[in-house]
Amino acid sequence: MWSRLKQMLMKEFIQVFRDKRTRFILIIPPIVQMLVFGYAATYEIRHVPMAVLDLDQSQESRDLISRFTSSPYFDVERQVTSSRQLDDLIEQGNATVAMEIHAGFAQKLRKGETAPVQVIVDATNSNTALIASAYITQIALGFARSYQQDWIGRVAPQITQVVPSVELEPRPWYNPNLSSRWFFVPGVIGSLTLVLVITLTAFAVVRERELGTLEQMMVTPIRPVEFILGKTLPFFLIGVFDVSLIAAVGSLWFQVPFRGSLGVLALGAVLFLLCMLGVGLLISTVSSNQQQAMVTAFFFIMPAVTFSGFGFPISTMPMWLQYLTYLSPLRYFLVVLRGTYLKGVGIDVLWPQMAAMGGFSILLLTVAILRFHKALD
Repeated sequence: MWSRLKQMLMKEFIQVFRDKRTRFILIIPPIVQMLVFGYAATYEIRHVPMAVLDLDQSQESRDLISRFTSSPYFDVERQVTSSRQLDDLIEQGNATVAMEIHAGFAQKLRKGETAPVQVIVDATNSNTALIASAYITQIALGFARSYQQDWIGRVAPQITQVVPSVELEPRPWYNPNLSSRWFFVPGVIGSLTLVLVITLTAFAVVRERELGTLEQMMVTPIRPVEFILGKTLPFFLIGVFDVSLIAAVGSLWFQVPFRGSLGVLALGAVLFLLCMLGVGLLISTVSSNQQQAMVTAFFFIMPAVTFSGFGFPISTMPMWLQYLTYLSPLRYFLVVLRGTYLKGVGIDVLWPQMAAMGGFSILLLTVAILRFHKALD
């Protein structure tokens, strides 16, 4: 058995590495995708185009505008002279945010009255609109607080020291700079691993069937269990290599800290790879050609990534969809990745995720092997 399995493994590795295109796919695309997604996948917004209409033309209004021009989140590209110009810029997509400071803004502030400022936000992209609105609120509150302190100091300097105030001092744990890249990079590691292992496993087996070499192997002394091990074990080892490669690029290039145990991360990666091998092998049993395998893999990959919590918080989904997320092995692997990378937690915390991936790997591999064994017979 071992000699036949060894020959099978040698055959698979030779077939994989003698193809220049396959060698390229195994190394270059994962690195490029890691870099692209690492930079592109972020909740942060910067350099939002902004237009300003200042009808007050006072020192106070210029001070407020300067706070936006000095902010990295907004680019005040145009200062217009009419409300109609603001509307045109928003409609044409040349500005995402427009601010109109009405005449009498400074006069109301000097009297100690509330001075309203109108802000128009293009909410076509609701995520950008929400984040931009939050940044605008922070800048406006900072201006109001600073002006209020100056105004009290001029009008009643004797009470400036006794005015009560509440100051919030946030202390974010695990991600002190609130960098969304620290959140997304571990997620990209899991997502790319899922895509690579499933497509490699499903396409390799289907290609054998499509070319007719699968039937030729069946007339040899090799047994079905040896054939299945010989087809899946190489892709497991390739998956281990790709996980290590993607994780190294993500950690070293993007400087995402790793605070946990390599052993815990390796155990989670092995269990996740077994799950994906089961899915890939199962796809190969229901596909007769590579086109069918591609469509079937796409049908699994997109929901698996969406329900994993990679880009969208699971808690914001409808309750019935939240229950469906428990069927995605990627959900559990992302918890392991982010827990080991950012929090440094161990198996005592991550054992429910490990147990879930272990159960999924046993179930998926058992069903896939039984179906594949039946197809071979």
